[in-house]
Amino acid sequence: MNTGLEKQVRRAQRGNNEAFIQLVQGFELQMYQVAKSIVKKDEDCADAMQEATLKAFRSISGLKQPEFFKTWLFRILINECNMILRRRVQTVAITESPSEMNNRLSVAESMDLRTAVLQLEEITRNIVILHYYQGFPLQHIADLLEISEGAVKTRLHRARKTLYEWLADPVERKMNG
Repeated sequence: MNTGLEKQVRRAQRGNNEAFIQLVQGFELQMYQVAKSIVKKDEDCADAMQEATLKAFRSISGLKQPEFFKTWLFRILINECNMILRRRVQTVAITESPSEMNNRLSVAESMDLRTAVLQLEEITRNIVILHYYQGFPLQHIADLLEISEGAVKTRLHRARKTLYEWLADPVERKMNG
C-alpha cells in the first residue's frame, strides 16, 4: 500500500471523517463488483456496502495495520454479503411450501454455473467468486480470508471438481442434495 493511503487511514483513525469518506470512495467500484458477484441483487449490494462502510467507520480506530485497510474493508464487505445470503436462505426455508420446494428442485436440474457456484460452502464460494469472477490473485484472497495460499488452492481445486460433478449430472446432485 502506498504511503499516502496509509496516511489517509491514520487521519481517519484519528477521527477525520472526510479522510474516511475519501478512502471508501476510492474502493466503491471494487466493493460493488465484489458484492454484486456474491449477492447478485443491486439492493442487496447497496445494503452490504452500506453496512460494511458503517462497520468500518465504527471500528477503524481499532485497525492495527493501516497498510491492510483494503483487505480489512473487503473482509467486512464479504461477511456482510454472506449474512445477506444466509438471511435469504432462512427466509426461503420459512416461507416456501412443499410444492414451491419441488418446483425449485426441478429448476435445480437445469442449474447453470453461476447458480451452482452459489450452492458451494460459504468460504469456497467466496474464493471462487473472488478468483474467477473478480480476478483476485490467490495470495490476496488468502490475506482477505486469513487462510494460507495453499488452502485457497485446495479449495479452488475441490470447487472445480464439485462444480463439474454437479453440472455433469444434475439428477445425481438432486438426489444427493
